[in-house]
Amino acid sequence: MKIYLVGGYVRDQLLGLKTKDRDWLVVGATADELLKQGYRQVGKDFPVFLHPETNEEYALARTERKTSVGYSGFSFHADSDVTLEEDLARRDLTINAIAQADNGDLIDPYNGQTDIKEKILRHVSPAFIEDPVRILRIARFAARFANLGFTIADETLQLMQKMVKNGEVDALVPERVWQETMRALGEKTPARYFEVLRECGALEKLFPEIDRLWGVPQPEKHHPEIDTGIHTMMVLSQAAKLSGDPRVRFAALVHDLGKGTTPKAQWPKHIEHESRGVPLVEALCDRYRIPNDYRELGVIVAKYHLHYHRAAELRAETFLKTLESLDAFRRPERFELFLLACEADSRGRTGYEDAHFEQPDIFRNIFNAANEINAKELVTQGLKGLAIKEEIAKRRIQKIRILQNSYK
Repeated sequence: MKIYLVGGYVRDQLLGLKTKDRDWLVVGATADELLKQGYRQVGKDFPVFLHPETNEEYALARTERKTSVGYSGFSFHADSDVTLEEDLARRDLTINAIAQADNGDLIDPYNGQTDIKEKILRHVSPAFIEDPVRILRIARFAARFANLGFTIADETLQLMQKMVKNGEVDALVPERVWQETMRALGEKTPARYFEVLRECGALEKLFPEIDRLWGVPQPEKHHPEIDTGIHTMMVLSQAAKLSGDPRVRFAALVHDLGKGTTPKAQWPKHIEHESRGVPLVEALCDRYRIPNDYRELGVIVAKYHLHYHRAAELRAETFLKTLESLDAFRRPERFELFLLACEADSRGRTGYEDAHFEQPDIFRNIFNAANEINAKELVTQGLKGLAIKEEIAKRRIQKIRILQNSYK
């Protein structure tokens, strides 16, 4: 029995990146042998075990055989006769198919070290085409390593395009699509994930409401980049700079979905695209069973981002209604996430990336002033029920007007 470090830990060491999780591969052993040594089996689809002392994962070397369409259509063979090279051959990318022996020697039968030096994401073997999840994984790795200069090999992109044409993407289950997408939103360059999906044709299949934004023009006066798809990727990139919260990045991604449904006769204007975008965000969240906190932020950013941009123009009554609709007084933390996503929208335009915008300060200052008004003082004055609510609104509007006048 021989044990090797494999996968991401080895790759990241070679890239000079810090990583904690270690994956171990066991060659020349059976499940029974590991169980007798105190390992605990946890894998159902293939034998994965937890070390009796460290609780780290140890997987038996295995081979795979395609049996049907989709990412789950595989049979596995895991036994003592499977070699290290055979196990590494089933992996997705050459940079993930490097093993390290206990003496530190690297076993690299598919030239992953060369691809690391040349910054290339390249598939290991033609078997890559058998698993549609790899399309999502390659896009995610592109998002993770784009800042290091990594690009996808032409032949790998061609295989991804072939997989889309063959209908493999159609077999992906919603949970797996969202799992990879959520992880991609947390990467350094999340926009690259969606750009890669578009390059191979998968974006149209998986996220048609995002894909249709390309080719839709916006007024050049406000959007020098003109194209809505380009703008959306710029907004997502700005959101990644402003916040590490994937919910902010998701809201930035979906804020303009309504522009994809604007009749061409109205281009480049997009009247009421905010309200048209809301059901699109909700449908996308339904389709991929996206958590409610993502959905809620995505919906309010889609619906109210123009209110944010017009902060200095809103009537006091409208400003208060907007804050109430955002549920800012009860959920100030989410209100802050809303402001970040909207600021990303402002900055996600050619030439505006480093501009100063007054909207965040206006919204925060007016919210803080309005939030000073509460029911406690009014109760001591003898007000009850609806009278309290009306008086709070009246006093908040007065506060808002005073601050608005100071901005003029």
